Amino acid sequence: MNKEKLFEAFPPISDEEWKEKIIADLKGADFDRKLVWRTNEGFDVQPYYRQDDIAGLPHMDILPGNFPFVRGSKVKRNNWLVRQEIIVNDIADANKKSLDIRLKGVDSIGFRFDKDFVPNIENIEALCENIRADLMELNFNNSYPLETIKILDILAKKYNRDLEKVRGCIEYDPIGYFTLNGCFKKSEETDMAVLLDMHNAAKHLPKVQYLSINASIFNNSGAGIVSELAFSMAMAAEYLTYLTNIGLSIDDVAPRIRFHFAVGSDYFMEIAKFRAAKYLWAKIVNAYGLNDSANAAINIHCSNSEWNKTVYDPYVNMLRTTTESMSAILGGVNSLSVLPFNSIYETETEFSERIARNQQLVLKGESYLDKVADISAGSYYIEELTDKLIHSAWDLFLKIDEEGGYLDAFKKGIIQKIVGEEASTKNLEIATRKKSILGTNQFPNITEQLDLDFFVPVGDTKSESKIEPLNIYRGAEQLEKLRANTDRYSKNNKRPVAWMFTFGNLAMRKARSQFAGNFFGCAGFEIIDNPGFSSVEDGINSAKASSPDIVVICSSDDEYKEGAETIFNALKNDTVVVLAGYPKEMIQRLNEIGLTNLIHVKSNLLEELKRYSELLSIK
Repeated sequence: MNKEKLFEAFPPISDEEWKEKIIADLKGADFDRKLVWRTNEGFDVQPYYRQDDIAGLPHMDILPGNFPFVRGSKVKRNNWLVRQEIIVNDIADANKKSLDIRLKGVDSIGFRFDKDFVPNIENIEALCENIRADLMELNFNNSYPLETIKILDILAKKYNRDLEKVRGCIEYDPIGYFTLNGCFKKSEETDMAVLLDMHNAAKHLPKVQYLSINASIFNNSGAGIVSELAFSMAMAAEYLTYLTNIGLSIDDVAPRIRFHFAVGSDYFMEIAKFRAAKYLWAKIVNAYGLNDSANAAINIHCSNSEWNKTVYDPYVNMLRTTTESMSAILGGVNSLSVLPFNSIYETETEFSERIARNQQLVLKGESYLDKVADISAGSYYIEELTDKLIHSAWDLFLKIDEEGGYLDAFKKGIIQKIVGEEASTKNLEIATRKKSILGTNQFPNITEQLDLDFFVPVGDTKSESKIEPLNIYRGAEQLEKLRANTDRYSKNNKRPVAWMFTFGNLAMRKARSQFAGNFFGCAGFEIIDNPGFSSVEDGINSAKASSPDIVVICSSDDEYKEGAETIFNALKNDTVVVLAGYPKEMIQRLNEIGLTNLIHVKSNLLEELKRYSELLSIK
């Protein structure tokens, strides 16, 4: 019987041979300029990877469950907790909802309270009635974390729960509060001192974390992934230093810390982010003199990023949260709460919460993403990204450490400067459409009109800030605000019309009219396309008869030479005339006659639409 292996019939191909073949196919184009991708994180991504690329990576021989846990702490499976957030406005209603969703696949609940809510044994007991804390993970976010953890301890003992199985988190993060507000709640000394009291209060509940590091604030402020990793680790190191300096053991402290990351839309990079976070945390914890390596395993709760979610065309948010959730799950998070598609602009509904909950239930129950530990292991691309993120984040972490640590760096404005620059880069990419936000800066649903009484402005700085805080915002905000202005204006006025003057070359006029329709549709303008006029004169007569606010000339560069000037001169006194494209040979002449309104692929969408709104007196 012939047992020859299939691939032995094929000779090995070297990396040089692969590259020679690709360069030949490029027909003279530069390999690096054409195919190598420079990430916002500051490193290059190659168009292909081979086994040789990962042969020397130090984490490749690490198995799941082994230090430094780049492949996670789970040995056989990738089971994560399905978490749902509940905003507690009424204790009885919140309890009823908790009992309902428990039967629908949820095994972790996040209770979120108003800042004025004061917990006591009676209201927390009523909230958790018929919910077993040793079977369901319970998480609490309120203004009185110490009181909450004491109450949880009392109730667990009262109901004779197995304290070793009581799981959850009391979400206390004074440095995160400082980052978002530019000041501590009371004072740095007072707020940090609460940690020792919480540690002592939780000593009988070993599976309950009392410190939740809010790493999501960096993602939701527009920071890149390297900064997100470095700053969250630097923040965590501040806590480790403080707690060990007051006499606590690193083996007692590290398991009591949870990270709350946001997951964004960069699919593979986000998978690598969570794997890199595990490695970085294990190495940092170990540097504090760890005795038991198991205590270096990170605990990650994840929620979807709000930064890339939209008010317009909000059902697209479901697609975003699905792929983001896959990244988080493949990256090996411990728990996940999926953001309901409408949560950024209204109170979640039963429908939106059900869809959000079922998204990860499908990924678990039908896609079987919980069956294999570290599914992405061995992927040349993801392994390489993991390694690059580890090194890049570590370098930035060391720079923050040289500045005295996270708090000193923040007080100096270093962290705000880095995040601000990265956010500005992302903003420009959105405005120039290098970064696509479907429904906002690309392919808007022009039939959608929102009845908005107000719109949250960009850059709402806290008035009590002593130091500049990070600014939480969404990438789509400025374009959505512009479009909302159009919708408001159109309640009492005729909606502005962008009218496509299509003539000549069929392919070019269709391509440019579609481009222009998408362009002005992003501002909420009504788009009137035309099938193509047989002559320039017919188009001029039709435009005059229609009296649109904007006429967009759409054809090929060659036909612009013949017709653009004629069209402009005939219509310039009646409407705003725009030319779709950038015919380099004609630019000087177009400027001479006054045709300076050009839209093209390099246009700054936001700034141009603001300008056209001002031209049309849309207030």
